[in-house]
Amino acid sequence: MDLKLNDKIVVVKGAARGIGRAIALEFAREGANVIVNNVIDASETLMEIKKLGKESMFIKTDVSNMNQVKQMFNKVAKNFGRIDVLVNNAGVTRDALIQKMRVEDWDFVLNVNLKGAINCCKCAATYIIEQKYGRIINISSIVGQMGNVGQANYAVSKAGVIGLTKALALELARYGDITVNAVAPGFVSTEMTRRVPEKNYEDVYRENTLPQAGRAGGDRLSRCVPSL
Repeated sequence: MDLKLNDKIVVVKGAARGIGRAIALEFAREGANVIVNNVIDASETLMEIKKLGKESMFIKTDVSNMNQVKQMFNKVAKNFGRIDVLVNNAGVTRDALIQKMRVEDWDFVLNVNLKGAINCCKCAATYIIEQKYGRIINISSIVGQMGNVGQANYAVSKAGVIGLTKALALELARYGDITVNAVAPGFVSTEMTRRVPEKNYEDVYRENTLPQAGRAGGDRLSRCVPSL
């Protein structure tokens, strides 16, 4: 399938592992040059992209820090000349029942998952409006739609991403061929979700047609969860 991505410049946030890594590699397979962003080392993803014959760059960025996000996009624009696609994938969890949830854990999850997405969308908009072309893909979660016990902070952050997506889709469409969409995966087996108690998995499985988690391996993202 030709997705017409040859030589497009794609920024993937949270691409060191899991879903983000699978997304980054799939874009590279479709011909895109992929900029890898993460707060942790993502050199393995970088190397795999280059093995596929595409250009890549790793930029370590705390997406909750607007100054760092601005610097990242400036660096991408300077080196590649444009920004065609932004994938907001970075996500963290700090689970607890609401009466036991620490304020710092609430703030941490909202800062990375929601504020980070807002910061990146804001900076990317500057470039895609000028180009009159761009794609923003926000990775939300089924938890942002249905909630989950012990994940109030995560649910709020991912529901916020959906609201952000709807607002920006309307706001940016007036400037040209610009789209903003969200994807809300169900449980996908990654390093992050493997820390979630099995009971929580069972609650979510009951909402899915297929009673199993999706898989985000080193190179492919399985679509066995219907919400994908």
